[in-house]
Amino acid sequence: MNERRENPGHILIVGGGTAGWMTAITLAHAWHALGTKITLIESDAIGIIGVGEGSTPKMRRFFQKLGIADKDWMPQCNGTYKCGIRFPGWSTRPGYESYYHPFFSMSDDPFIRAFYQNMTLRQRSLEAHALPDTFFLSNYLAKHARAPLPTPAANYLADYAYHFDARLIGDLLKQKSLALGVHHLVDTITTVRQTEQGDLSGVETTHHGLVEADFFVDCSGFSSLLIGKALAVPFKSYKDFLFNDRAVAMPTPHADPAVLRSETLSSAMKFGWAWKIPLTNRVGNGYVYSSDHLDEESAERELRAHLKLPADDHTEARHLKMRVGRLERTWEKNCLAVGLAQGFIEPLEATALMIVQDTVENFIERYQEAGFTPTGRAAFNSKINLIFDSVKDYVYLHYKLNTRQDTAYWVAARANPHLSSSVAEILDVWDNGGDLLTEINRQSEHMSYSPTSWFCILAGMGRFPRKPPRKPRRDIPVIDPAGPRQSCLEMLKHFPDHRTVVDDMRANALGL
Repeated sequence: MNERRENPGHILIVGGGTAGWMTAITLAHAWHALGTKITLIESDAIGIIGVGEGSTPKMRRFFQKLGIADKDWMPQCNGTYKCGIRFPGWSTRPGYESYYHPFFSMSDDPFIRAFYQNMTLRQRSLEAHALPDTFFLSNYLAKHARAPLPTPAANYLADYAYHFDARLIGDLLKQKSLALGVHHLVDTITTVRQTEQGDLSGVETTHHGLVEADFFVDCSGFSSLLIGKALAVPFKSYKDFLFNDRAVAMPTPHADPAVLRSETLSSAMKFGWAWKIPLTNRVGNGYVYSSDHLDEESAERELRAHLKLPADDHTEARHLKMRVGRLERTWEKNCLAVGLAQGFIEPLEATALMIVQDTVENFIERYQEAGFTPTGRAAFNSKINLIFDSVKDYVYLHYKLNTRQDTAYWVAARANPHLSSSVAEILDVWDNGGDLLTEINRQSEHMSYSPTSWFCILAGMGRFPRKPPRKPRRDIPVIDPAGPRQSCLEMLKHFPDHRTVVDDMRANALGL
C-alpha cells in the first residue's frame, strides 16, 4: 500500500541540457514551496545535442506559466518568432509544390471556415482553390518577415512559437532554476544503485561519492542511463514508420541581415529533408536523412550544395545519430524519463520540447493528485505513449503523402506498408470523400494535432482525386481565394517588422 506524502522528498535529475533544465525549473516552480529538494547532476565530459531549436506554440505557455516574458529570455538566446513551418518540395503536384503549416488562433475562425469549405469541395472532385497557404494570416506574416505581435487596432490574437539557440536556452533555464533553489552538481556517474525491490536508491559519482534521492529523473539523453540501462525498460523503435536516423548540421550567416523570416523552412532533399532556422545572429541548417540510403560524407556534401556554399568553405559540420522511437514506459518504479532518454521523433514538426513539457506537466499533475505515490503511473504512461504515437503518425503522414519519384527513398516512403490504424482510417475517409472532421473527432482522445492541422497537410500536399474536377452547382458556395488573400494582406500593416522587433528587444536588454 502506498503512503501519501507531503512532498516528493529529494528529486535527482541526471543530465542537463534543455530537457534537464526545463524539468528542473518546472519541478521547482511546482514543488519548491512544499520543501522538495531538487538536485541536477551533469557531467562536463558529455556534450549536449543542441544545434539550434524550433518549438511549437506550447512553449509560449511554458514561459507564461513561469512568469518569464519574451523580452527577458529571447535576447539572451538569440531567439526569434516562429509563425509556422513551410514545406517546399515534398509534393510534385501542380499548384501544391509547397505548403505552409500555420499556427492559428480563434481569430482565424473565418479563414478556417473558408478553407474548410473549399477543401471539402475539392476533396469531392469539385473545382475550388484549396491550398491552405491562401487562407491563413500566419503564412503572410512569415512570407513578409513580420513578427506575430499585432497592434491593438488589429483586433486579432496571434499564436506563435519560437526559434532559439538550444545551448543558450539551456544556460538561461539553468540560471533561473538555481535562483529557485535547485542544487547543481558537475560530476560523472560511475554506478547506479538500486534497492532489493529494484527501485533506484542513488548514484555513485567520481567526486561527490554516493548521491541518494527519493525520486529520479533520467535526462541522460540517448544513453538512457537510469531507465534504459539500470531499470531495463524496453525501447519501441519507430524505424518501420520513420526511416530517418541521422542528421548533419551547420550554421551559416544571414544572406541579408536586414531580413529576418519568421518561419522554419523544411525543404525536401534527395534522402530526407533540410531545416533552415533563422536566429538573430545566424541561420541554423541541417539535413535529416536515412543512413540506409545515404552515408555521412554524401549527406554533408548534399547539404553544402543545398546551402550553395563555395568549394573553399570550411564551416564545420556536426554529424548526429538519432534513436527514433519511445520507451514502453516513461515512468518506471521511482524514475521518470524526460527528453531523449524517453524517446525521440525526428524534428520535422519541432515536437521534442513540447513532449518534454507535456511529460513533466502530466507527471506533476498525476503524482501530486495521488499524494506523491505511484498510483497514477499506469494512466500517465498510457497518456505519454499516446502523445508519442500520435506525433509519430502525423510526422509519418508527411512521407506517406509525398509524390516525389527522384529517389528510391521517396518511393519507399510513399509505398511504406507500415501504417497505424489511425492513419489508415483517416486516409480511407479522406480518399473516399467522407466526413473527415467526424472521423478526427472520433479519434480525438488519441490525437495531438487539431483537425485544421490534418486538413492543412492533406490539402497542402495535394491529396485530392486525380480525375479532373467538375464545376460545382450554382447553389454550392465556393470561396474566391482573392477575398481571404486580400484580407490577410491588409492585416499586415498591423504587424511590425520581425528584425526590428528582435533588435529593439536586444537593445533594451542591453540598456542601449
